[in-house]
Amino acid sequence: MSAPRQDPLRDPRFFADPYPTYDRLREGCPVQRVPTGSGGHHTYLITGHPEAREAFTDPRLSKDTARFFADRPSNRDLHPAISRNMLASDPPAHTRHRRVATPLFTTGRVRELRPYISRIVGDLTAAWRPGTEVDLVAGLAVPLPVTVVCELLGVPEADRATLGGWSHDLFDATDTGLVDAASHRIGDYLTDLVDTARATPGDGPLHSLLRDCDAGGLDRDETVSLAALLLVAGHETTTQFISNAVLALLRHPEAYERLRRDPDLIPGALDELLRFDSPVSVATFRHSTEDLRVGGVDIPAGHPVLIAPGAANRDPAAFPDPHRLDLDRDAGGHLSFGHGIHRCPGAPLARAEAEIALRTLVTRFPHTRLAVPEESLTWRRTRLTRGLTTLPLTLA
Repeated sequence: MSAPRQDPLRDPRFFADPYPTYDRLREGCPVQRVPTGSGGHHTYLITGHPEAREAFTDPRLSKDTARFFADRPSNRDLHPAISRNMLASDPPAHTRHRRVATPLFTTGRVRELRPYISRIVGDLTAAWRPGTEVDLVAGLAVPLPVTVVCELLGVPEADRATLGGWSHDLFDATDTGLVDAASHRIGDYLTDLVDTARATPGDGPLHSLLRDCDAGGLDRDETVSLAALLLVAGHETTTQFISNAVLALLRHPEAYERLRRDPDLIPGALDELLRFDSPVSVATFRHSTEDLRVGGVDIPAGHPVLIAPGAANRDPAAFPDPHRLDLDRDAGGHLSFGHGIHRCPGAPLARAEAEIALRTLVTRFPHTRLAVPEESLTWRRTRLTRGLTTLPLTLA
């Protein structure tokens, strides 16, 4: 196994199209030691599908970020609600958090939310007219999940756009100062929101969540942490899911045409759309707590490990002809929502939001096309999520 000499996930070409890089790495070895950042540090990057599934469920790969960095110098200043949430913890803390979060996104609960989601999509697209140009990202893919998750948290309407902007900043890989500042704005805002709700009895969504947190044994800081995770993870990846799916369909007109002719095929197409261009390119941080072996490669204790669902979803060992969008493919084994105990509990909600958004687009604007040359599209410069900065469409 020969490690690349430069961080392959910081190459500008990677952000525009990560799949050639992923293919090259996977073909060399599905588990590789690669440089990370510019400080001479290394991490283990997992790009193969079977290896990723194995790693997702290995308890020796910890997500307790605070434990890893406890004795390591760092110039970062993330708010505790961001740096110590459910995604950055192991059982038993993770178990307590997840026990509270999971009921929010059951199939039944999401079914109850569908009329509300449909109403939000209708409101956001009410002014859209054939022949006009819209930015799908700013006009629908961002505000839809932000509105839904803010409704679940009881965030006042006047604050939702601001909170969504801070969440967007949290994923800015080019400016760590901006990320840290955004984490404090989100953490401080949600702390005030939670404290105000506790001091003001009521029956709103946030009060219901607080009762669930109390019943689940979460303290004040843990409650704020869970709220922050629901906000950030609950909207950012769904934004990328919607915009990536629309672009994939526009790049494959025959697939778009199939859904236009029969919108009831959309729910069954979601897994393939998630597999084809995963909104989660690289999963959040893990580290080895003891020596282990993944995919035939030894990983020593105390090393960072990154699992790349975006790469695993295009592994030909799991999905033949993986670079082809095939709506007839059985893509249920994709890893875009993760796998194991950290699998995204909000997956049913994300799927419902994407389904309703796509159904609206293909039924109201069946001949929509890109409003700019495809090569002019730009992608966000973050390795965690894969998403467009804008998606200009000409409605038709």
